[in-house]
Amino acid sequence: MKIWYQSMSRQKAWGHYNEALRRILDRVKDPDTEIEVHGITKRGGLADQFHYLDYLESGEVMENVQIATKRGFDAFLIGNIGDPGLQICREITTMPVLGLCETALHTACMMGQNFSLVTINEKFTPRIIDNVHRYKLERRLSAVNRMKIDRINDLDEGFTNAAARKRIFGQFMKAANANVEQGAEVIIAAGGVVMALLAEFGVHTVGKNTPILNGIVSLVKMGEAAVKINRIMGGNFLSKRLYYAPPGSDQIDEIRKYYGDVYPTVKSPKKAALKPAARKKAARQ
Repeated sequence: MKIWYQSMSRQKAWGHYNEALRRILDRVKDPDTEIEVHGITKRGGLADQFHYLDYLESGEVMENVQIATKRGFDAFLIGNIGDPGLQICREITTMPVLGLCETALHTACMMGQNFSLVTINEKFTPRIIDNVHRYKLERRLSAVNRMKIDRINDLDEGFTNAAARKRIFGQFMKAANANVEQGAEVIIAAGGVVMALLAEFGVHTVGKNTPILNGIVSLVKMGEAAVKINRIMGGNFLSKRLYYAPPGSDQIDEIRKYYGDVYPTVKSPKKAALKPAARKKAARQ
């Protein structure tokens, strides 16, 4: 199977993280799974804890799900804890689309009766809690404590600098153990870079042997499972009933006239009516 992993980081700004992410993906994927990692290349890729900057980056995610669909990928994974563009991407394509936050939350619910979050900083915290409410899992949320890393790009140093890593892990452990004392059964590191740091250096538990769910690992394995389920279901894993339904073929030509080549899975009735030779000629024009 072929999976598109959509990171929200820019390669130059997050060099060490991207190298570690590649190692983690290669380590946890099935032998016959191919994962392409794509970051942000057009605008942004550095500080998506801010709503406006996240909005500016999300457009590239939506463009990429269309590219992945045309290239025949089997699944599209959004590797960012904010799940940017998740609902919209599911409207665009027919393949499984999974988000880092939603997948981690549901996986944690299978691991324990409740889960808790360790967020990166004060700004990020309410956004992740908003996701918990959006997925209607607030009754399973036991605690939220945060780290104090306002400039999230500082996390990248943790992959190569032992002193920086010690500071980062110290903040994480302090917040995670506070969650444990508040009754948490599962810890979720609410940030992809922190998840990668924990995975890279083999940190899987905190106090009282409380498990840390690694969201990156969960996202990959759940993505592979979704592809297999999709095949068994004849390509019907992603429901196109109502919420994720795209425009119908009766509207698509008019929509494309004003929006461009959107919704690659929707067939144009005009092109469908053409004979094969004429269809190829129209596609070249």
